[in-house]
Amino acid sequence: MIKFNSSPEPTIGVEIELQLVDKKNLNLNNISSKVLTDVNKEFSDNIKCELIESMIEINTNICSNIEEVEKDIRKTFNHLDEILKNYETEINCTSLHPFAIGKNQIITDNLRYKRIMKDLQMVGKRFISQGLHVHIGISNPEDAIKVNNALRVYLPLLLALSTSSPFFEGEDTGLHSYRTKLFEALPLAGMPDYLNNWNHFENLTEHLEGAGIINSVKDLWWDVRPHPGFGTVEIRVCDIPINFKEIIALVALIQALVVTLIKLGEYEDTHIQILQSNKWQAARYGLEGVFVDPKSFKKLSMREAIKNLYILVEPTISSLGLKKHFNILEEILNSDTGSNKQRKLYANSNNFEHMIKTLKEQFYD
Repeated sequence: MIKFNSSPEPTIGVEIELQLVDKKNLNLNNISSKVLTDVNKEFSDNIKCELIESMIEINTNICSNIEEVEKDIRKTFNHLDEILKNYETEINCTSLHPFAIGKNQIITDNLRYKRIMKDLQMVGKRFISQGLHVHIGISNPEDAIKVNNALRVYLPLLLALSTSSPFFEGEDTGLHSYRTKLFEALPLAGMPDYLNNWNHFENLTEHLEGAGIINSVKDLWWDVRPHPGFGTVEIRVCDIPINFKEIIALVALIQALVVTLIKLGEYEDTHIQILQSNKWQAARYGLEGVFVDPKSFKKLSMREAIKNLYILVEPTISSLGLKKHFNILEEILNSDTGSNKQRKLYANSNNFEHMIKTLKEQFYD
């Protein structure tokens, strides 16, 4: 039996994986273990190590609403920024550093991460990406499964709105989210299968553990997954938006979507090829991609499909008081995501350092 620690309200928890960038050369800086020794006890649960030493993760506390999320993240960012001044280092909020080399990164001294890297080999050395993970509280395990199934349809739209990883090891990959393809190289990563009910999820997890394929639910690197320990559904598909307000707006959209889906009926199983095609379109083309409606098989532009998503969640956005964040989402839809903005900055300067500096300056705009 896997106990689901129910969340009676649609609480929010956010995890953001951040790059640590040297101020002088703007390359990744392998110093997370040093930084963590300087973290105040108050933030010990909010600032943590990640897979590589040039990366650090911040976690919010359990938040009741989006205003709490915003205050929580700002407070942690401010504390982390103060620490990083001592190391001539800054944080960078994109899902891939544009020119850092994977083999130059140092693996964090953590038993789980070392076990993972021993298994992944070259795949792991190239996996130097960062993501945004959002937990939304769910009241019971069956609703968690229902929402998990339904979210699979909308994951490509959330990805398309957040893309911020066009460059890798000094090259333009041609994709808006190359992080997505790096992540899919990992075992048990990507779009999950349809789950019939909570018992189906329990049996699957127990069989995978019994076979030695995973050690725990944490090893299911799905784009969306139930999180029994937190009593949440965890959305893991997104790149990190390059602007603070856009990060908060995306989290608001995800909360509104989950709350909306809880109220709707069951979503029938959707052919995985349709879901994967839509996800590819989001990763490759971003907002310029094509979205195939899984029920009608009608072709829509990615922007049209996102507009339909906004219509679906608009009543919930109003009831939760998220209108100002909805306005920011509409601005993204009518302009560009982080991937296009990075490409434009690089095209104008032919200089990754200039691109990173400009993104940092504009982060709180």
